[in-house]
Amino acid sequence: MDKRSAIVIGAGIVGLATARALALKGFSVQVLDRTQKAVGASIRNFGMLWPIGQPAGKLYDRAIRSRNIWEEICNDANIWHDPVGSLHVAYHQDEWNILEELYEIFSGQGRQVELLGKNEIADKSGAVVEKNLLGGLYSREELIVDPREAIWALPGYLAEKWGITFHWGKCVSYISNQTVYVGNEEEYEADMIFICSGIDLETLYPEYFLQYPLTKCKLQMMRLAAQPNEWRIGPALCGGLSLIHYSSFKAAPSLPKLKLRYQEEMSDYIEWGIHVMVSQNGKGELTVGDSHEYGLTHDPFDKKFINDLILDYLKKFASFKDWTLIESWNGIYPKLTDGETDLFFSPEPAVYILNGVGGAGMTLSFGLAEELVAGI
Repeated sequence: MDKRSAIVIGAGIVGLATARALALKGFSVQVLDRTQKAVGASIRNFGMLWPIGQPAGKLYDRAIRSRNIWEEICNDANIWHDPVGSLHVAYHQDEWNILEELYEIFSGQGRQVELLGKNEIADKSGAVVEKNLLGGLYSREELIVDPREAIWALPGYLAEKWGITFHWGKCVSYISNQTVYVGNEEEYEADMIFICSGIDLETLYPEYFLQYPLTKCKLQMMRLAAQPNEWRIGPALCGGLSLIHYSSFKAAPSLPKLKLRYQEEMSDYIEWGIHVMVSQNGKGELTVGDSHEYGLTHDPFDKKFINDLILDYLKKFASFKDWTLIESWNGIYPKLTDGETDLFFSPEPAVYILNGVGGAGMTLSFGLAEELVAGI
């Protein structure tokens, strides 16, 4: 008996996770991508696999499942990764109050967190600024990969491990009757078709892109030079602004008061959706960001003042051996505006669209894909 067949459109993290989930279910899988390798939002991020940002329940469980899959794949495929955890630091009493609240809440949920004093933080990371430091919340559950290395390595691993076939440089024109057309003459047929193409959904199914509550988020990020003498920063570091960014932190009763202070004292940061974090890759380079601009059309240019705001705030809580800027970029991803965390629907028989995972694609995609494929 022949295997059931599936085509996945898009070789970013959502498409790769979907291809893996389909192969696990016994499908013969082909992946088509319009470029010669993934160059979209999936390689333009921190590489943070971030359970701490997900609220308790379905999303946190999905994040932990995804993290475990990432670790399994990285070990199997010899992809660099670092289970270094995350550290949120506080320099104001209201930030510290929230970290105390979150520690009690997260501990009660069974998360692996510790509340650290100033001296304990110094033992955990030599990169944290000590002046005015009150303490921090350390979580051991976060994992770091280099998104460029990891996303570019995954196709080869999936091809070898699961026999998944990748077709690069194939820009899909349209889909009809379980057939994917590249131009008017090149055709690929399958029992099921999964569209995981991020903002390219706007060109394949424009009527649905406009029908659903989707917008686009533009972020700006930077990379700093490899630190000398193999110096490491320890956990991924986050300043107070990150406390008002992630939905899991909304559980803290004092959060609205903190957000009000930021709105009054740091209006530029709020206006441009800036919160500041840093992760370190295997080469010792530091990935820094980020900002969030929302709308259906974005200019292609980076704004220097946004990068300056990010670096100014970063210097309030982090100290590095080398601050040399080696790269800056922007990325754009689709995001739902109704509070939902993913968009999954079928526009026609045997065709499924998975989109709208927002900025949590690296954190959630492996677990999400398993859940959705299992439910079909």
